Amino acid sequence: MKRWVHAIHRRLLPPDPKIGWLPYLWLAYTGFFFIKYLWEDAGPLEGVALALTVPAFLAIYFNAYWRCGWELLPTLFALGTLGTLWAPHNFGANMFFIFACSFAGWIGPARRSVLAVSGMVAWAMAVAWLLQPHAGFWAPVLLFGPMAGAICIFDASQARRAAALRLSQEEVRQMAQVAERERISRDLHDLLGHTLSVITLKSELAGRLLKSDPERAAAEIREVESVSRAALAEVREAITGMQTRGLAGELEHARIALKAAGVALTVDGPPPELTPANEAVLAMVLREAVTNVIRHAQARRCRIVFRDEGGDTFVEVHDDGRGGKPVAGGGIEGMRARLAAAGGRLEVANEFGMRLRAWLPG
Repeated sequence: MKRWVHAIHRRLLPPDPKIGWLPYLWLAYTGFFFIKYLWEDAGPLEGVALALTVPAFLAIYFNAYWRCGWELLPTLFALGTLGTLWAPHNFGANMFFIFACSFAGWIGPARRSVLAVSGMVAWAMAVAWLLQPHAGFWAPVLLFGPMAGAICIFDASQARRAAALRLSQEEVRQMAQVAERERISRDLHDLLGHTLSVITLKSELAGRLLKSDPERAAAEIREVESVSRAALAEVREAITGMQTRGLAGELEHARIALKAAGVALTVDGPPPELTPANEAVLAMVLREAVTNVIRHAQARRCRIVFRDEGGDTFVEVHDDGRGGKPVAGGGIEGMRARLAAAGGRLEVANEFGMRLRAWLPG
């Protein structure tokens, strides 16, 4: 049952962790519309109109959460039209204008939103003047309409600032990545430039000595082999250092990246103490798993668990995202291969989101 509720909720609202269940709470304002029927029965025609209006309103309401900017104009027009049509028959139709004021707060920059909210209030007052002078209709609009609009204008302004901050952070990350690539390029050049030059010279010398002095040529080839092995070891050591920040560093990077993506992170257990090689493997697994959560899961929450299981180090990354059948892409296959090479194993399952479990010998 919980899974069905979760699935329906995700279909109704966009994947924004800040929204949560609040839109369902705001539907309490529809109580204004149904007050009339506490002491008065709806006639046959009005009953049919009610049966058509309620699903139409819910469709307009939930669809609005997928819209922004000028895309909300049809929503405002539709809600204003429902309020106008119902006003002569039900003074609780003011709730349509109150909802319209709240969505008007998201229509754009503050000045545009203020004009939109003011326009919806003015529309409601014109309807009150012409069709429904009952104070129960216009008073709540004057009180709650501007209030709802002001709150949403503030929320929209904060959301735009947060989006600008995330964009700035992404630009900083991209600049850091470019700087890191340049550093790696310089390091590899410094590391391999001299070595490759030596190998080239000795290979050329061995080629010239092959007929005239085979013994010396063989000695030069042995030196080429020795230099090559030393260079290979240096490259492997350098690449290992470049590939990982360490487990603690990856965990902190995951915390920052998930926060920027609007995903709440919970960490259970301290990061384990491992050998440098195993720590590099586990850090890579954590990095790939968190990257998948940010790029594909559309999650609101992510949980990372560290614990010891019979001498093995266990890590789990579980999100509450859209789930689906796990696709064996390069990231998952890379994690599986690295873990297998270190004597570990990987499991990926779709359980109320995506759940990734990795075991590594201690």
